[in-house]
Amino acid sequence: MSSAAIILAAGKGTRMNSDLPKVLHRLGGVPLIWHALRSGSLSGADKMVVVTGHGGEKVAKSAKAFDPDVLIVEQAEQLGTGHAVAQARAMLEDHDGPVFVLYGDTPFISPETLAAMQQCQMDGAAVVVLGFQAAEPGKYGRLIHDDQGDLVEIVEARDASAEQLAVDICNSGVVLADAKVLFDLVEKVGNDNASGEYYLTDIVAIARAKGLKTQSVLCAEAETLGINSRVELRRAEQMLQAAKRAEMDDVGVSMDDPASLVFAYDTIVGRDAHLGANIVFGPDVTIESGAIIHPFSHLEGCHVSQYATVGPFARLRPGSELAEGAKVGNFVETKNAILAEGAKVNHLSYIGDASVGAEANIGAGTITCNYDGVLKHRTSIGARAFIGSNTALVAPVSIGDEAMTGSGSVITANVEDGALALGRAQQVTKPGMARKLKARLEAKKAQQKNDLKDE
Repeated sequence: MSSAAIILAAGKGTRMNSDLPKVLHRLGGVPLIWHALRSGSLSGADKMVVVTGHGGEKVAKSAKAFDPDVLIVEQAEQLGTGHAVAQARAMLEDHDGPVFVLYGDTPFISPETLAAMQQCQMDGAAVVVLGFQAAEPGKYGRLIHDDQGDLVEIVEARDASAEQLAVDICNSGVVLADAKVLFDLVEKVGNDNASGEYYLTDIVAIARAKGLKTQSVLCAEAETLGINSRVELRRAEQMLQAAKRAEMDDVGVSMDDPASLVFAYDTIVGRDAHLGANIVFGPDVTIESGAIIHPFSHLEGCHVSQYATVGPFARLRPGSELAEGAKVGNFVETKNAILAEGAKVNHLSYIGDASVGAEANIGAGTITCNYDGVLKHRTSIGARAFIGSNTALVAPVSIGDEAMTGSGSVITANVEDGALALGRAQQVTKPGMARKLKARLEAKKAQQKNDLKDE
């Protein structure tokens, strides 16, 4: 049965002290809301609805960047979580399967936890609530259970009795129910409480009154961490980085200085890959087994095949693809570039919107001139080609297999297989002219000094 997810992302996040909506602050290289969207996607949701409010246009744009099929609905007034969920009803009118309610500022809910909630529903619960045992329950809502272990109600801390406040099983806010059940329950939620808001949590008591089975699933407290301040965001980043380093150890990745590495939320590195110090991974990076990433490199949106080498001080931008044994060396930048097996770009070069053939060698200082001020154009370099140092390849242009370009050339026309292309001015040498020119310039400088004295 297909499932859906509603992601609540309407809050302003006042404690962030920022003009940016809270869910757009970055964690693991991407906006917070991407973590919730990823959770929804990994849960199997084939339809996701994001409820926006403060900074809605920006939030919607970010959500669409994650998945263009995400649905957007606005909560014009923030009247509570129950009211927010109700806004998504029209978007899910044709959906009669399970619906998760997730939060744009709660990034660590695991696929395993969501699967446990789904299993609980399949076992007969009409409403499943995710809870956790809190070390410091504080202001969290409490999950109240009966003697059989069924969930009876959720009580907000400000509305709880002393006995209820003693309970340490707390509410994460994450809920799972079939769409019709969820929206029918939400419709009956009132706002007779200390905040005058429509609490989603009230659906538990309403469901019980209707004779529906309500249960909770517990997860580790760390999974339920919500981000409400800069301090909490930093803490979350530290948690994410620690988890990624542990993941690398489990996989069998060598790391020279793990504490200096910065991973994105989705970084994948294969067994026996080697990571030097001070490497930054942006989103959507895959490193295969046996690859070597040297220190001070920055990678984003790229794929590095087995036994390929990157860096030091290299930048791989989105669309970069390195085949087996390819090499990108120091102070090289690639973007939307495919390097075939054994291709080498070793020094001080920019290769953008290009394909480089197998075993081709790109000399130091080579630039693919891919932008004409309006449009981007591609450069194609053939297998075993040799591009001389300081060559400018003015795209669109094609260099054939086993072709060569002379150092310092500007190449504006295609070069056939096996040809040598030279595109530079002829050198002219004038004996003695350097000394004469220097003497003339020194005399001019001295005259300028004398003129200043006279003034």
